[in-house]
Amino acid sequence: MLKFDIEKRAGLARVGVIHTPHGDIKTPAFVGAATRATVKALTMKEMRDLGSQAILANTYHLILRPGVDLIKEAGGLAEFSSWHGPTFTDSGGFQIFSLPDVKITEESVKFKSYLDGRKFEITPESSMQAQWAIGADIHMAFDHLAKSEKYEDMKEAMERTHRWLDRCVEEHHRLANMGDAHRGNPKMFVEDKILGENARQNPCSNEQYLYAVVQGGDFLDLRAESAKYCASKNPDGFGIGGVFVADGMDEMLKTVNSILPEEKPRHLLGMGEEPRDLFIGAEFGCDTFDCVGPTRMARNGSLYTLDGRINIKNAKYAHDFTPLMPDCGCECCKNYTRAYLHHLFRTDEITAKVLASIHNEHFVVHTVDSIRKSLLDGSFGTYKNEFLARYYHK
Repeated sequence: MLKFDIEKRAGLARVGVIHTPHGDIKTPAFVGAATRATVKALTMKEMRDLGSQAILANTYHLILRPGVDLIKEAGGLAEFSSWHGPTFTDSGGFQIFSLPDVKITEESVKFKSYLDGRKFEITPESSMQAQWAIGADIHMAFDHLAKSEKYEDMKEAMERTHRWLDRCVEEHHRLANMGDAHRGNPKMFVEDKILGENARQNPCSNEQYLYAVVQGGDFLDLRAESAKYCASKNPDGFGIGGVFVADGMDEMLKTVNSILPEEKPRHLLGMGEEPRDLFIGAEFGCDTFDCVGPTRMARNGSLYTLDGRINIKNAKYAHDFTPLMPDCGCECCKNYTRAYLHHLFRTDEITAKVLASIHNEHFVVHTVDSIRKSLLDGSFGTYKNEFLARYYHK
């Protein structure tokens, strides 16, 4: 069982430490979204230097390229990417079910690769096999996210998620009880050929852990039902999926996290582009977060400051020789001015995306670190109100 120590509680909020085979995660923590085994525009050294504690890769994208057999051959995600710290994998269910021509049955999901048109079929079992081959410390169960927001569709998707969770749990335990030499490689079916047959075995840790994923959309009764079902399966932790906007997130998280067992960690999937998401998530009992938003916005010139986001491409920054954020400790703010960043974006230099991504990722990581500190010293309420009032100009 994944070890999670809680140091302090404040209502549903808590401060703790998740102990993984690749190191500890002090929570609450923002996890870098290394979708394809990399955080866009950043090296793993830059991620370490800016203070990131963990990364999350996406199983769907890694299946498409480079293939999980190659990652297994390299020694697993940490070795392959040179991260060497705690790692998560999302199952990729969100991305798969967002595809236009996905075919869903009770047994599996079939789809074509957007890269080359190859046909793929993934089952809950093969998702577990793939994530074990990738070798992340923490896996997410393969879940079904409904495209429609109708109650009936959300309920159907939730119930399928629960049935698939049963299969994920069974396969996860089967794999956990096998030595690596006997575990084999994931049976990912691509145009009737099994990938990974010739890959050598690797020493990925047998200590890999499974999170169940709570679904149910905006419907509190479905969320409560899903939380109870997921808890009954006794996984190592929980992902909370299918959240896209902050409106109503507090009530949803209050409902879910009042049901989930307190002694297990909870990950809020795909949230963190807006600072308020992080405050709401932490206040109502989430321990880790991930989101591609900070670096995606950075690559487009949208940069965080304590006074809100700015578009560094705007002409008013062309002669602004102040740092982006004077009190920020990131490489970008310590060494470069707004005018220089403006110049880099206007001339479409690759360096613009690198420096902007360093800053945005640093901003979000350290905002959550500050939330952790405020929970420890009892100043969370004050810190939250002052931060959000300044950031959103209230």
